[in-house]
Amino acid sequence: MGKVYESIDSNIKGWLQKQPMFFIATSPLSEDGHINLSPKGHDTLRFIDEHTVAYADYGGSGIETVAHVRENKRIVLMACAFEGKPKIIRLHGNGSVVTGIDDEFAELAKLFDGNLTGIRAIIKIDVTRVSDSCGFGVPLMEFKQHRDTSMKFRENAGNDKMREYFQEHNLLSIDGLPGLTAEEGQGYLGPDEL
Repeated sequence: MGKVYESIDSNIKGWLQKQPMFFIATSPLSEDGHINLSPKGHDTLRFIDEHTVAYADYGGSGIETVAHVRENKRIVLMACAFEGKPKIIRLHGNGSVVTGIDDEFAELAKLFDGNLTGIRAIIKIDVTRVSDSCGFGVPLMEFKQHRDTSMKFRENAGNDKMREYFQEHNLLSIDGLPGLTAEEGQGYLGPDEL
């Protein structure tokens, strides 16, 4: 049976840090809008305090999470054990989007060891509910390694190409909700610019 916790305690934080991936889910307010569920790999999750986490939102083909969070703030982070004892942790909360043009970006970027290559935003989550569940239905799988394809793309593209990409592909969600503004797309900060 699942349990609800007061906060992200050291056991939950430690367990989450060991997982090689997590998932982010958001939804627009419209009943006809598309729900979004995104897998997140690499070392992109950071813990600010017992009620706040942040993750690096790397540039990609869609901007759904940013658009949904800006429209209604609702977000859930979920991780599950693919190895060892079965377990699922969910962090429900209210999200905010911090981009390179925001004052808070520089401070949050330090949490990611200065590796900003391709980070179009940092999603900060004010966690309002922490819960676990059994995870008995999650298959056992062996982790091999993180893929490096998207990181190589971002590194090879360079800062100016990333700005162009964000302005071309990340201004609107698939439902037409605002994603990045043109100013935010242009305000992307590469690893050598912060």
